[in-house]
Amino acid sequence: MIALSLAEIAAVVGGQTYDIPDPSVQVTGPVVRDSREAEPGSLFVAFAGERVDGHDFAPQVTRAGAVAVLASRPVGVPAIVVEDVQAALGALARHVVTRLGATLVGLTGSAGKTSTKDLIAQVLQRKAPTVFTPGSLNNEIGLPLTALSATEETKFLVLEMGARGVGHIRYLAGLTPPRIGLVLNVGTAHIGEFGGREQIAEAKGELVESLPEDGAAILNADDPLVRAMASRTKAKVVLFGESAEADVRAENVRLTDSGQPSFRLHTPSGASDVTMRLYGEHHVSNALAAAAVAHELGMSANEIATALSEAGSLSRWRMEVTERPDGVTIVNDAYNANPESMRAALRALAAMGNGRRTWAVLGKMAELGDESLAEHDAVGRLAVRLNVSKLVAVGGREASWLQLGAYNEGSWGEESVHVSDAQAAVDLLSSELRPGDVVLVKASRSVGLESVAQALLAAGAEGEVAAR
Repeated sequence: MIALSLAEIAAVVGGQTYDIPDPSVQVTGPVVRDSREAEPGSLFVAFAGERVDGHDFAPQVTRAGAVAVLASRPVGVPAIVVEDVQAALGALARHVVTRLGATLVGLTGSAGKTSTKDLIAQVLQRKAPTVFTPGSLNNEIGLPLTALSATEETKFLVLEMGARGVGHIRYLAGLTPPRIGLVLNVGTAHIGEFGGREQIAEAKGELVESLPEDGAAILNADDPLVRAMASRTKAKVVLFGESAEADVRAENVRLTDSGQPSFRLHTPSGASDVTMRLYGEHHVSNALAAAAVAHELGMSANEIATALSEAGSLSRWRMEVTERPDGVTIVNDAYNANPESMRAALRALAAMGNGRRTWAVLGKMAELGDESLAEHDAVGRLAVRLNVSKLVAVGGREASWLQLGAYNEGSWGEESVHVSDAQAAVDLLSSELRPGDVVLVKASRSVGLESVAQALLAAGAEGEVAAR
């Protein structure tokens, strides 16, 4: 964080100082909420959760060098005490980004936010110092913590914004007002909470409503609900997509033999070829979104194409592709799942197969409400249509719907199987995988299917040792 004295911080957040002998002492390190991350010069934010109360760790963080604790009660060590810790954290973030003068880029969407955020960051880093959301810390706590990690050198601040209801993005944009706002898509993720795609569009569009007149709304030309958001902003509108009307678009899209997208990138200032290191055609849209942001910030088509071609995956369990010593390829995409990302992952698996045997190890997609049965059934059917060799549906009711959809689509019989849990999936795969197979593992985060991918990779490593 930029250096601020405890007296300045207390004034910004409207807090009272306790047990602080010298209010002029500065916070020069990071602002953290995990006591294990406390270090000399840091500020520890104490949240009282259902199972763990951060206030209990106050002595520990000060021993680690934290200057003070932002707390809701005195804790016996230097502290700034406020009525609402979350609101205070947001106020501090707003103060810091206002002082910084960096260009803020906010992005949202139903699918692909984290992958696109990582792409934008890797492209913009070529131009100037860039700070961006780590992982998926895109809520009312993670976003201000990310903003507070910026320093005087930061020129671009890229912030992912998530929402579980109307008003959430408006709140986040109020904490960190973006000059550039990107909306990727409107899908069915969390549709059970929102009530419908129109309600999701209403919530996502709050981002473009927050933009200033001299800002830019980067909108997906291929998604009608996103494109319609142009009427909700006073900022300049930039369209991206494969549509001929898009300002930043892709032509000649294809997948390499290994399933990596290649295309001709067109921008208003020129064109250049891109071949990505990431896997799956869905990354074309993500790359175009990143390109539109970068072009708006002054980068050339050649600079953008080079950066996109060299960009990798920065966040774990998102299409992580690892080949075992025996030639089995594991695709760990188990961080989360919704119908759109599940379909994209299956298409990527089919492309990566390229004559090899393919396995889709799939689990529940959460928060789909009344659409859950139909969406799981549709994913199972898609696996058949894409000629995925084997479907392993893992879990309870939703997994049975996946398996049933596959069975009903094409007399799959032994090609689709329903197993009770992750360990059962590991046992099955361990006995049936053979060299050259490609295995996709994907489900909502709550299912924890990353354990399947990790077990299969560990088994491959053990097999290599045994062979020696």
